[in-house]
Amino acid sequence: MEAVRTPDDRFVNLPGYDFEPQYADVGGLRMHYVDKGPRDGETVLMLHGEPSWSYLYRKMIPIITAAGLRAVAPDLIGFGRSDKPVERDDYTYQRHVDWTTAFVTALDLRNITLFGQDWGGLIGLRIAAEHPERFSRIVAANAFLPTGDNPPGEAFLRWQKFSQESPVFDIGRLVQAATKTELPDDVVAAYDAPFPDDSYKAGARKFPALVPTSPDDPAAAANRKAWEVLEKWDKPFLTAFSDSDPVTAGGDRVFQSRVPGTKDQPHTTITGAGHFLQEDKGEELGKVVVDFIAAT
Repeated sequence: MEAVRTPDDRFVNLPGYDFEPQYADVGGLRMHYVDKGPRDGETVLMLHGEPSWSYLYRKMIPIITAAGLRAVAPDLIGFGRSDKPVERDDYTYQRHVDWTTAFVTALDLRNITLFGQDWGGLIGLRIAAEHPERFSRIVAANAFLPTGDNPPGEAFLRWQKFSQESPVFDIGRLVQAATKTELPDDVVAAYDAPFPDDSYKAGARKFPALVPTSPDDPAAAANRKAWEVLEKWDKPFLTAFSDSDPVTAGGDRVFQSRVPGTKDQPHTTITGAGHFLQEDKGEELGKVVVDFIAAT
């Protein structure tokens, strides 16, 4: 599998992101991650989505570590400082689950509170369902776990079509379009940093096409099996969705109706936030996670 690696100088002096890079080997590819806080503390595993990277969590990490918790935020393969296979067909839903599972295993993460947003939910919920012994809690934020049995919304279908057909795929502008706040130019540039040119964007391009949208999708059966576990999940499960995300709106109610662990939890709606609620309201969201862990 041919892969490219973004030059280190692309990550120099990014605003608000001065974390030392760390790397794990996952199936012969190098996966980058941020790891802050006490190694023996409870672990908050923060998984990003499309087309962002661990930069998205720069506002949450200090809040979490200040509470004495360990904050771990990897870059999914194809994103951030992680290796990027160059062929779109190198990326499958299952491979993303396998790569990220290998990361969790390599670090031997346990007593995990999963924070999953967007694809961080699609991947993280699969891993939690397949390895429940490693997880203590789950926070789903603008996330979902589709099986293809229900038609996706028009907003997602438009985004999926755009991702596959648009001749220009401007990562920074896409992040800006999915936030409610006006991002400074240097922050937009930070989201662009991992992608010097289109040869680095195969993973970002492919992600939307991997979301199961039909019952016979290659990932549908595995996601249904994950739901069988989640429908018996009685560990604490919190939803923290934003009020302005057309793609995942209503997903919180689905989790609350199907996952036993959501009962009597302090579910919250983050107001004034778009799809990337970590960017819009990162400090507030970090406190939500800290309070949730403290209470459970």
